[in-house]
Amino acid sequence: MPSRPAGIPALKSRIVWSTTLLLVASVIINYADRGNLSVAAPVLKTELKLSPAQLGFLLSAFFWTYAPFQLVSGWLVDRYDANWILAAGFFLWSAATGATGLVYGFGGLLTLRLVVGVAESTAYPAYSKIFATYFGENHRGIANALIDAGSKVGPTFGLLTGGYLISHFGWRPFFFALGLGALPWLPCWIRWRPRGEAAAAYHARDRPPFHQILRRRSAWVTFLGIFAANYFWYFQLTWLPSYLVQERHYSIGTMSLVASLPLILTALTTTAVGVLSFRALARGASPTRVRTLCLSTGLALATIIVAVPVIANPRLSLVVLCLASMGYGVYTSSHWATTQTLAGPAAAGRWTGMQNFMGNLAGVVAPMVTGAVVQSTGHYFWAFAATGAVVLTGSLLLGFGLGPVEPVKWALPDGPID
Repeated sequence: MPSRPAGIPALKSRIVWSTTLLLVASVIINYADRGNLSVAAPVLKTELKLSPAQLGFLLSAFFWTYAPFQLVSGWLVDRYDANWILAAGFFLWSAATGATGLVYGFGGLLTLRLVVGVAESTAYPAYSKIFATYFGENHRGIANALIDAGSKVGPTFGLLTGGYLISHFGWRPFFFALGLGALPWLPCWIRWRPRGEAAAAYHARDRPPFHQILRRRSAWVTFLGIFAANYFWYFQLTWLPSYLVQERHYSIGTMSLVASLPLILTALTTTAVGVLSFRALARGASPTRVRTLCLSTGLALATIIVAVPVIANPRLSLVVLCLASMGYGVYTSSHWATTQTLAGPAAAGRWTGMQNFMGNLAGVVAPMVTGAVVQSTGHYFWAFAATGAVVLTGSLLLGFGLGPVEPVKWALPDGPID
């Protein structure tokens, strides 16, 4: 892994951990906000008289802007200070989340979901840029594992909070609480963000152009791998609550508890495997072997999700769902660390932006395909089967196509490339 850029001072350990904790808090809020519509969907569907197809559009609308704006955000954090790009995005997505509680129709919901998608696109490119620039190898792996754990804790928090607030007060206070309650994070970030010339540490000539990244086979394997993994994740995040209510006949309150368990186990798994991977690398294990093993075998285990709707016993079905989610957690323990190793500080924002763009096209596809399948068949089996097939494809690509996980030696031009 490339060392920290020249001119960027090493952060003290306490600053590394305060930065990490603030970023983990931001990703928890990020994922609570992007998943809140799924929690409220069973109630919204009835109150606003939404069809399954309309609900599918709303659940995917976030990704219509989130995915393409990854490219813009990746460029922005490589060009400007990632700390302030993240702060601006955080404010915008929190405000849009709070405003969702004021809408009364399909059009208003659709518009605000598009805004949230634009704003949240800043997060992962900023995380990668901050980690690749300020954090040494010894902190980077653990920080990425904690970020991924936070991305699972966020929906869990949203489910538990949503189940209580919606059951007792309705869905509108739920959105108000999430949006307004997140804003105290901003002054904390402004006060304790890492200091230095972060995004400006590299001159324009030191950053490889987009087309050079696109020529790398490893880049395309990481792009397609995250698409497969995200199909699993966003299928679970957007449609699992409705599946549990409609086919397993859980109440909203019970559903929030049941749906949160796989997310908690995913968070625990990704943290534990992240620590184990770090220790293996510290003992001299090959990064290629460690990362490829986590990525490919994790997705292979996640394919057992296909059995969930065919198991009649609800407890056994939940066990299988939890095992599939834990497999997904094995994958997430290594995917961003792999990207940051390959890209290095010079290309972390752009590569992450392109990878997250491709990955979050799954956020557009999975909810819409699931909505169409459920509407045409009247049940969820083929939606689960499609998820398993996509995830298996990703496992095979990562297992056989990734290649060495080592820093790319970029051929840099003499002049500006922006």
